[in-house]
Amino acid sequence: MMRGRRISGRPASGRLRRAAAAVALAVGVVAAAAGCSLLGGASNVRVATDAPPTGTDGAVDFDGGFITVGDGQKKVDIWFDAMCPVCGAFEKANGKTLSSSVDDGSITLRLHPLTFLDAASNGTGYSTRAAAALTCVAVSDRTAILPFYQALFTDQPEENSDGLTDKELVSRATAAGASNIAGCLSDSGPYKAWAQGNTANSQKGPIEVDGTKALDTIKGTPTVLVNGKQYPGGVSDAKAFRSFLADH
Repeated sequence: MMRGRRISGRPASGRLRRAAAAVALAVGVVAAAAGCSLLGGASNVRVATDAPPTGTDGAVDFDGGFITVGDGQKKVDIWFDAMCPVCGAFEKANGKTLSSSVDDGSITLRLHPLTFLDAASNGTGYSTRAAAALTCVAVSDRTAILPFYQALFTDQPEENSDGLTDKELVSRATAAGASNIAGCLSDSGPYKAWAQGNTANSQKGPIEVDGTKALDTIKGTPTVLVNGKQYPGGVSDAKAFRSFLADH
C-alpha cells in the first residue's frame, strides 16, 4: 500500500528521520483521527473566517476543491500538504514524470491543497499560507502553477518549524514565473478559508472524482488517484508510479 503522512489532529513528531523514514511512515490508508477535521489544526493557528470563493477563477475550481494543471484526457488527482515531508518525497521521486506528462498533453493534474499540518508550524499557519499562495498563482498565472508547486518542496521547511515567510512564498512564486502575488497573499483570507474547508471536507467524505465516488475520505497525504484509482505503491518508487500511471 502507498505509504504517506497519516492525517492527525496532533502536530507531527519530526521530519521522518529523513529520506528512509519518509517511505516507512504510517500507512496513509489507515483510519484517520477525527480531530483532523478541526480547521487550522491546533488551537494556536488562526482559523480563516472569510467566506470561501465559489465557482471557478483562472485554474482554480473552488467548488471541486482543486487547482488544474494541463488538459490531458487522463486525470491525476493529488491531495497534499505543503509541509508534509512524505509529499516532498513523492514530488522528488515523481515530479519529473508528472511535469513531462503535463507537458506532452497526456494528463490533467489536479492539485488539492490541504492544511492539516498547520499544527506543526509554530502557530504561523504555514500549510494554509502556502495553499493560499498557490491559489494566488493559479488564479493569475496558469503556466507558473506547476513550477511553484514544485518549488514548495525544494528545500522544504521541516515540520515544527515556522515554514516559509509570506515574503519567501512571494519570492518563490516570482522565481517560478508568476507575477507578484504579494498583494493577493496579504488579502487571501477567502483562499485560506477555501483550503481549510477542503481539509475539513476531506475528512467528511465521500471523495468524488468527476461525479463518481473514489474514496470514503482522505486518510493521509499524499493521496494520489489516476482516473479515480488510488496509487498503492511507495511514494519514492518512481518505477511503480510510472507503471501505475501508464496502466490506468
